[in-house]
Amino acid sequence: MKMSLGLGLGLGSVLVPLLTLSLLVSISSAEISGKVGVNYGQLGNNLPSPSRSVELIKSLKAKRVKIYDANPEILKALKNTDIQVSIMVPNQLISNISHNQTLADQWVLSNVVPFYPDTMIRYLLVGNEILSSYSDTQTWYDLVPAMRKIKNSLRVHGIRKIKVGTPSAMDVLESSFPPSNGTFRSDIAARVIKPMLQFLNRTKSFFFLDVYPYFPWSSDPVNIKLDYALFESKNTTYLDPVSGLTYTNLFDQMVDALTFGMKRLGYPDIRIWIAETGWPNGGDFDQIGCNIYNAATYNRNVVKKFTSDPPIGTPARPGKVLPSFIFALYNENQKPGAGTERHFGLLNPDGSNVYEMDLSGETPESEYKPLPKPTNNELYKGKIWCMVAKGANKSEVESALSYACSQGNKTCDPIQPRGRCYKPDSLFWHASYAFSSYWAQFKKVGGSCYFNGLATQTIKDPSYGSCKFPGVTLI
Repeated sequence: MKMSLGLGLGLGSVLVPLLTLSLLVSISSAEISGKVGVNYGQLGNNLPSPSRSVELIKSLKAKRVKIYDANPEILKALKNTDIQVSIMVPNQLISNISHNQTLADQWVLSNVVPFYPDTMIRYLLVGNEILSSYSDTQTWYDLVPAMRKIKNSLRVHGIRKIKVGTPSAMDVLESSFPPSNGTFRSDIAARVIKPMLQFLNRTKSFFFLDVYPYFPWSSDPVNIKLDYALFESKNTTYLDPVSGLTYTNLFDQMVDALTFGMKRLGYPDIRIWIAETGWPNGGDFDQIGCNIYNAATYNRNVVKKFTSDPPIGTPARPGKVLPSFIFALYNENQKPGAGTERHFGLLNPDGSNVYEMDLSGETPESEYKPLPKPTNNELYKGKIWCMVAKGANKSEVESALSYACSQGNKTCDPIQPRGRCYKPDSLFWHASYAFSSYWAQFKKVGGSCYFNGLATQTIKDPSYGSCKFPGVTLI
């Protein structure tokens, strides 16, 4: 906590040096905690080595790095650097650890003790977005017991500088608008979140939150202005009718919804750590606003906010430091899901910049090279088709073809013998027709052109002769 400058005025000159020292330590501490880190994901088959990656992290002037496991090669590469490190217990170990202190002890012994303190491990996160997965809800209730056991294990080994937490997505809230109405989901509030807040409060840890203004904006670009999502708004503000707080950007609204949610459960003061935030630099044809211009604009602006001195905070917590990790170090070509998932990187897999970025926040905007103008800030107005991706595994394509044809109404009739799209009798053309047909039927109810990475979108009509491929129109 910063000491008020006015406090020392009546204490006599003998205390001035002590006061000055206290202020310097306090201010220094605040500056360190405001340094920006980066998320180092590894879901790519073409990424640089850990040692090269550490050099690239340094080149971005990142002072912290978060990894999604406890990869020993990465932890070795970070040895004797000044980079603070966050490691992670895999989701699949949470339930076992929650019931077994010995297993927790073994995990810490294997994954922390060999590297600490030469590698500056400072944060140990238990799982990743556990509360967003409905496939195994039992893990929800095992989460806090696992966090407690990991913390106990650290104590057993005499390690007291490592904070324990878990990253959560915004969907832990059932209400986030207006921010003052921030409320945790009823299925987790009492049984999971309240015990977690109690743990975080007792251990002086953080609520680690993943915040992506891109997603609410892209789902409602008519009512949410792009400039408001990019920290570029000059005229758009939002007045919370209950709290009376005024917002100038979407990020602050999202973070403050969590603040009010915690306050509603009786924990108004737990610090927030931005575990992930970023903006996609590319994506699929049916995705809006994912481009280099917007990604650079968002990340540069959010870094400017994080590194501001004195700290800016948010309307609900003005002047408070928000420690952070930007997502992500690389564009990762094996991340599942929509195209944006593979395009959040600050760097390409060859180590080159997707766009210039300085995570210290010290580079003036005027020193960056001009950015390419955005071309997809509005929905694509033409037709889009779904085709087999280049290099897709043949046996996997055959399985996906069978799946697509088993869904819907007459999805694959034209590629049956004597059908108008049967020839050429090739797996590529038959599967591409099936993928397009499936997507055209099911996009409105969540169907995608992905098929576990086997498919890709195209705006070039693949139809030929009397064979007309079904396409998707966004508008």
